[in-house]
Amino acid sequence: MSVDSLTGYEIGDFSHGGTTRTVLRAGTGPAVVIIAEMPGITPRVADFGRRVVDLGCTAVLPSLFGTPGRSPTALYLTRSLLGGCVSREFTALLRRHTSPVTDWLRALASFEHGRCGGPGVGAVGMCFTGGFALGMMLDSRMLAPVLAQPSLPLPFGARRRRSLGISDRDLAVARERVADGVCVLGLRFSNDSMSPPERFDRLTEEFGDGFIAVEIDSSPGNPHGIRTRAHSVLTEDLVDEPGHPTRQALDAVLDHLRTGLL
Repeated sequence: MSVDSLTGYEIGDFSHGGTTRTVLRAGTGPAVVIIAEMPGITPRVADFGRRVVDLGCTAVLPSLFGTPGRSPTALYLTRSLLGGCVSREFTALLRRHTSPVTDWLRALASFEHGRCGGPGVGAVGMCFTGGFALGMMLDSRMLAPVLAQPSLPLPFGARRRRSLGISDRDLAVARERVADGVCVLGLRFSNDSMSPPERFDRLTEEFGDGFIAVEIDSSPGNPHGIRTRAHSVLTEDLVDEPGHPTRQALDAVLDHLRTGLL
């Protein structure tokens, strides 16, 4: 664990259903569960958590894979991805199934709401975990879900590209929550094949105006020079400059959390 990159966080744990995982916490105010992308809680993910703290919320970062604080490398990413693909906790290839780890995440969110207070909780999923915030909507305390480049199920084939990685029953509950006023925010780069446009089309079909899509131009020759293989909107591919599309996407996430929780 790289302690320097985790400055400001308290390192603890949380147990549910016989599973105990490391959890990083910082700040005060309503809880926002930040579910890191592969390969894990990198320094950039920790930085995003600090922005949530500055907003006036408690950043809660469960470690589902990898080593908290470790910087990403190609080998580290590959090992984490392979581990996630074979784990029973994640439905990497299955359509119309909610990943089992979502139950643990809902329990964590419930615990943090009791600890932190406020009207409810938020959740930000990224990449491999991007769609988990949908499954967390089964709990009425989930008021501000964010799907950053949702990548499960892995988009091999037309049906998986449209799949949301959630069971039909859980999707029906999410639709009810949206009908009751909860908005779902989604982020992706336009050229990102891991988070395909068909998935956002499906989210719009299911939730209508209750789904807010932020799609950033990463096509060849785009005006901001964003690389065509850009993937991580809030972390590794964030350009923290006023007016840059990724900074605007970050601001949209913070506004979404502020509106839902503060």
